[in-house]
Amino acid sequence: MNRLAHETSPYLLQHADNPVDWWPWSAEAFEAAREAGRPVLLSVGYSSCHWCHVMAHESFEDRATADYLNEHFVSVKVDREERPDVDAVYMEAVQAATGQGGWPMTVFLTPDAEPFYFGTYFPPAPRHGMPSFRQVLEGVQQAWTTRRDEVADVAGKIVRDLAQREISHQGDRAPGEQEQAQALLGLTREYDPQRGGFGGAPKFPPSMVLEFLLRHHARTGAEGALEMARDTCERMARGGIYDQLGGGFARYSVDRDWVVPHFEKMLYDNALLCRVYAHLWRATGSDLARRVALETADFMVRELRTSEGGFASALDADSDDGSGRQVEGAYYVWTPEQLRRVLGDDDAGLAAQYFGVTDEGTFEHGQSVLQLPQTEGVADAGRIASVRSRLLAERARRPAPGRDDKVVAAWNGLAVAALAETGAYFDRPDLTEAALGAADLLVRVHLDEHARLSRTSKDGRVGPNAGVLEDYADVAEGFLTLASVTGEGVWLDFAGLLLDQVLTRFTDAGTGALFDTAADAEQLIRRPQDPTDNATPSGWTAAAGALLGYAAQTGSEAHRTGAERALGVVKTLGPRVPRFMGWGLAVAEALLDGPREVAVVGPARDDERTTALHRTALLASAPGAVVARGVPDSDEFPLLADRVLIDGAPTAYVCRGFVCDLPVTDPAALQARLSTP
Repeated sequence: MNRLAHETSPYLLQHADNPVDWWPWSAEAFEAAREAGRPVLLSVGYSSCHWCHVMAHESFEDRATADYLNEHFVSVKVDREERPDVDAVYMEAVQAATGQGGWPMTVFLTPDAEPFYFGTYFPPAPRHGMPSFRQVLEGVQQAWTTRRDEVADVAGKIVRDLAQREISHQGDRAPGEQEQAQALLGLTREYDPQRGGFGGAPKFPPSMVLEFLLRHHARTGAEGALEMARDTCERMARGGIYDQLGGGFARYSVDRDWVVPHFEKMLYDNALLCRVYAHLWRATGSDLARRVALETADFMVRELRTSEGGFASALDADSDDGSGRQVEGAYYVWTPEQLRRVLGDDDAGLAAQYFGVTDEGTFEHGQSVLQLPQTEGVADAGRIASVRSRLLAERARRPAPGRDDKVVAAWNGLAVAALAETGAYFDRPDLTEAALGAADLLVRVHLDEHARLSRTSKDGRVGPNAGVLEDYADVAEGFLTLASVTGEGVWLDFAGLLLDQVLTRFTDAGTGALFDTAADAEQLIRRPQDPTDNATPSGWTAAAGALLGYAAQTGSEAHRTGAERALGVVKTLGPRVPRFMGWGLAVAEALLDGPREVAVVGPARDDERTTALHRTALLASAPGAVVARGVPDSDEFPLLADRVLIDGAPTAYVCRGFVCDLPVTDPAALQARLSTP
C-alpha cells in the first residue's frame, strides 16, 4: 500500500493499492519534490467518475507506468470533492491553457506548486490525436531535465496570469427589475423549446436556473418563466436521466433529449432537483412534480443515507455486468428479452411500450434506458405499478454500483433543505426526521467549538480538510430551512454562527466580494473566487441567499448588507451569463420581494389551528419567504417578539420592507396576503 491507505476519502482509498507511490496533497509532498529535484504529477478526480476509473486501470495500476512515475515524479492524488479549492485553482489554469477541462485532471507542477503542463484523460497508447500517458510523462521529464529554466518561466507566467484575473464586482448594487428581465430574456434565447433545458449535448439539469424561473414567476406572474421551468422538469422526469424504477436523477444526459444519462447519481443533483420539483408542485399542483419530488427524496433516504445519519456523496456510474467487468450503466439498462424473463410476454410488451425499450436499444449493445416517451394513457395504473415493482425487485438482484460514503458538508446542507421542505409539503414527517438526522451529524461531527466547519467526514470520523464557502453557505441554508419547518430556533442560532464566519473570514471588507476559501486557509497559488454556478450553487451566491434569509429572520442589518453587497456580482453577470448565475438571480428575486417575514403564534406547539397557519405559510411561493412559529413571547425567534394572539386564536403576521400587514387568523386570508405581488 502507498501513503493513501490512511486517508478518509473513498476516492483516495481506491488508489491505495496502486503501484504508484502516491502522496495526498500536503506540504510534505512538495518538500519531497524539492529535495529530490523532481516535478509533481497532480492527478485530480472523484470516486464516481467513469474516466477516472478508466485511467486508473490503464495507467496507475500498470507496473511499468508506475515505475516510471516513481522514478521521475512525486505523484499527488486529490479528491476534488474533499479539496474543491485545489481543484478550482488548477482547473482554472487548465481551462485557461486548453479551453476545456474535466476529470480526471492531470497537471504537472514545479515543487513550488506552480503548474506548467496540463491535460485531462490520457490513454495508454496514442489515440484520436491524443498522445499516450507515457509519451506525456517522457516529454515532461525531458523538458524538466533539459529546459528547466524554460519550464520555470512558463510556470511563473501562468501564475502571474491567474493572479491578474479579477471578478467584475459592482459593490452593493444588487440587481433590479431591469437586470432580472434581461436575464430572463437571455434564458429564453438559449432555451430548447422542443426538448426543454438549455443548450445542446451534453445536457445538465439546470437546477439553479429553474429556481430562478419559479421565483420570477411567483414575483411577477411571468408565464414564460413558469412554462420553461414546467416543461424542462417534465422532459427530465420522462427521460432516461431520471430513474424510472427507483427514483433519483443521474448526473447529466449525453444527448439533447434526456434519453441516455451519464449514470452516476450525485447527492447534490438529487437534493437540488428534489427541492425544484417540490417548488414546482407548490406553484402548479402538478401530480408529476409531486411524484418526482417524493421519489427523489425517498431515493436519497433509501440509498444514500449513512448509518450515522448523514448522506453519502454519490453512486458510481459503473457496476458489475454479471461477468466481473465494471460497465457503465449495467445496473440500470434492459433488453426486451430481460423484460420477458421477468414479466412474461404480455407484461413485457406493455413494459417495452411504456418505458421505451426497443429491439435496437437506446443505449449500447441493444440495451435501453427506461424512460416515459408517451404522455398519454398506455395502460392502467395498477398493472404498471406491478410491472415497476417486479422490475425493481429484479434489478435489486444485480450487483449494485459502488457508493462513495464520504459525507460532504455542503451537499448535506442541500439535502437537509430539500428533505425538510418535502416532508413539510407532503405530510411526510419521516423525511423531516431524516433532515434533522443529517443536521445533527453536521453539528456533532463537522462543527467545532469555534463554529468552524470541516468539509467531510466518513464513518462518523471528521476529515482533515477545512470547510470552504459553499459548506458554510449551504449548511446555513439547510439550518434556516429546518428552523422554518420545525419551529426550532436552535437551527437559526447555528445558521447565525456559520454566517458570522462568512462575514469575518470569507468576505472582502472593502468590496463585499466573497472568496471560496477563508482568509486563514492554506495559501495556494491563487485564492479561489468564483461567483458562477457549477453543479451546485456557487458559494458566493449561496452565501448571499443564506445571509438574506438570516437577516429576514433576525433583522440583522450586517447580514442584509452582506447579502446586498455580495449580489453586486449578479447585477454584472446575471444579464450576460444567466445560465451560470441561476442561484444569484434566484436570491435577487427574494431581495426584490422583500423577502417576506411570516410569524405564526399559537397557544401551544401542537395546536392544530396553528399548524394550519404554519403550513399555509410554508406553502407560499413568495421568493425567499422566511417563517417563524412558536408560542406568544417565545424567545426562539426574533420574529415572534411582541406577537400576540388575536381573540385567543392562532395568528399570523406578515411583514416585508420594514412594513407589516394587519395580523390574520384564517389560513385563506394568510394565503391571500402571501400571494399578493
